[in-house]
Amino acid sequence: MLVVNVVGARPNFMKISPLMRAMKRRESFESVLVHTGQHYDDNMSKNLFRDLELPEPDLHLGVGSGSHAWQTAEVMVRFEKVLADLTPDLVLVVGDANSTLACSITATKLGVSIAHVEAGLRSFDRNIPEELNRVVTDRLSDYLFTTCQEANDNLGREGIGKEKIFLVGNVMIDSLLAKLEQAKQSDILNRLGMESAKYIVMTLHRPSNVDNQKTLRNILHGLNVIQQKLPVIFPAHPRTLKQITEFGLSGQIAEMTHLHLVEPLGYLDFLSLMSQSKLVLTDSGGIQEETTVLGIPCLTLRENTERPVTVTEGTNTLVGSDPNRIIDEAMKVLNGYGKVGQVPKLWDGRASERIVTILEKEVLG
Repeated sequence: MLVVNVVGARPNFMKISPLMRAMKRRESFESVLVHTGQHYDDNMSKNLFRDLELPEPDLHLGVGSGSHAWQTAEVMVRFEKVLADLTPDLVLVVGDANSTLACSITATKLGVSIAHVEAGLRSFDRNIPEELNRVVTDRLSDYLFTTCQEANDNLGREGIGKEKIFLVGNVMIDSLLAKLEQAKQSDILNRLGMESAKYIVMTLHRPSNVDNQKTLRNILHGLNVIQQKLPVIFPAHPRTLKQITEFGLSGQIAEMTHLHLVEPLGYLDFLSLMSQSKLVLTDSGGIQEETTVLGIPCLTLRENTERPVTVTEGTNTLVGSDPNRIIDEAMKVLNGYGKVGQVPKLWDGRASERIVTILEKEVLG
């Protein structure tokens, strides 16, 4: 079976990597890797490919940045030619990026079957573009691979037949567990002058947080108090830095003497940093999952999450952008009362193997 695997944005790489390794171990699969170029930082992409041991893309569409409409349309135009040339048996998409949606629409129009990995996740907030991408991709997909029972329930409520839905676990955790020992060899703590469990990690990139001046100010107000208690390592997204400058918040950042702004990190360095931290502050979906498996308390700087299992079972707490709530929850962790969770069912590093086994049976018969 010829499978076209699609990556576009940074989290896609962590999800596709174990899937392609699992396919490579089976004689029944021939896999092609298509990079849409939605994630357009060449250096960061190269680092991710190296850290995750991904093969170089067979095809790079080179789409780059733009509005949601432009980016989605451009991926569709370029991906249509890929499918016409390759005539694959299956298109495999992961997550909820614009590339995920665009390639799913294109495949549907050309009559190519679609497998969606990480299906059924819902925040129930249609103001988030990724939510629309998830809903439409799931509606178009022939095989829906889910990470948790809540995702199965969401799909069922939307009228998707049970025969299409497969609870398999979390492929992002496959990457984490496969690379954790290697990540422990990183010297990132030495480079940053930090000691294990004596620092906090923060990531911040979502438009709802960084494009709204009031919201960003509130988060930074909470951060200012927290960094006085324990150093904060902040691998800063270029978009976030741009907004900090445009909103005139650079002075506020400069006054935080225990806040350490660093360049975006590679997968292994960041995994090492996160796994040895005292606390993580984030608005990333994947990091909510990774901290749950690592047993690290996580405060999510959002009002909702499409990954509620990380809250109900894991180490995640939703705090939004209210500085008082951010500070209160952070102080609980720093005072030894952090949330203790458990690893969700099937988050065991073998989700990719389950997926390729199911595809062999369902597609090849």
